[in-house]
Amino acid sequence: MTNNIPEGLLATSQPDLFFEDDAIGRMKKEIWEASEAEVDKMLAEYGMPAPVEWGSPRVYLQMMPRHQLIAERRKNDIVFIPIGCTENHGLHLPSATDTLFVSQILEGVRRFIGKRDGAPPALSLPPLNYGAHPFHHMGMPGTAIVREDIVREVLIDMMLGLWNDGFRKIIMINNHGHLWMLEAAIQQFQKRYQLPGIFRVLDWHRAVREMFREKKFGGEYGTTFVHACEAETSLGLYLFPDMVEMEYAVNTKGKGYLPDGHFDKSVDPYRRPSRWSEGEGHFAIEIAATPEGVVGNAADGEARKAKKPLAAILRYLTILHDDILKVFPAGTVPPTEEVTLRSAEEMEPYLREPQSEGWKSVYALPRIGQSNIY
Repeated sequence: MTNNIPEGLLATSQPDLFFEDDAIGRMKKEIWEASEAEVDKMLAEYGMPAPVEWGSPRVYLQMMPRHQLIAERRKNDIVFIPIGCTENHGLHLPSATDTLFVSQILEGVRRFIGKRDGAPPALSLPPLNYGAHPFHHMGMPGTAIVREDIVREVLIDMMLGLWNDGFRKIIMINNHGHLWMLEAAIQQFQKRYQLPGIFRVLDWHRAVREMFREKKFGGEYGTTFVHACEAETSLGLYLFPDMVEMEYAVNTKGKGYLPDGHFDKSVDPYRRPSRWSEGEGHFAIEIAATPEGVVGNAADGEARKAKKPLAAILRYLTILHDDILKVFPAGTVPPTEEVTLRSAEEMEPYLREPQSEGWKSVYALPRIGQSNIY
């Protein structure tokens, strides 16, 4: 212990907020303590804010000539996948809000790394602009719910196709309330195919939850992150202001039946026993309690409040990208026999450069103890 600060931790001006003394913790502490001008400079490094680039040529892997895709992948075989949904976010926000957030974040990461290294990670267009949903979203107009087994199977098939094309570091960045389904997709993918690689899903807002702190905890927000709220409205005002109409923003409050303290909010700010997704029935469904499509204080949104969370996730994803490629450079994966039940000898032809001499398609790889029907 030094000055009452536990070893390995970095103190802040908030007595209850510490960051780990590592690259991620130091990055978060820097942003937590940064001025708005300093944060603006960080965001500018990523070309933020910028309109979504779904329709731009040569940004997403589906939108570039095949020869360019192969050349980029040989230098950087990470692929980031933005995961969103079509969901009612109130009268003031578009229903693509979640998908827009993650897409614009990942586009910023690609711009920064491309400029820095000349070899940016690939971006994949959202496999579905329609996602799975928790039960309490049922019945909401403007929210299109896809059965979670279908979404999961689409993700699994998408991952297999990307792996077959040499993208063996697959990172899904999520903004929507179907994390349990995304986790299941990764687990089922590996149980089904047992392939060496890096496979991850990340709720981006949880990854930088400290930056969404409320004023009572030293942050900039009056209320915590929930849905179409102060936080999400602030993000919309910064990222796509031309799609936000604040005259329609309202403040609402959900209806819960149990005392506070049992279930946490969207970014787990209070360290409560259960995440919000770990139960139903203890609160009213959305169409009954908050038919406005807003859960929180949307009218309190301001673009400036979005800056620190965005700077933090952009910096974090850069660290994640760099750490993965440092340990496993393009064309390499974790040791087959340490991360699967397959042998290195069996996997050797499947791990070669796609369509090179001796390469085999992963679709021909026998499953372990399962049917080979795809």
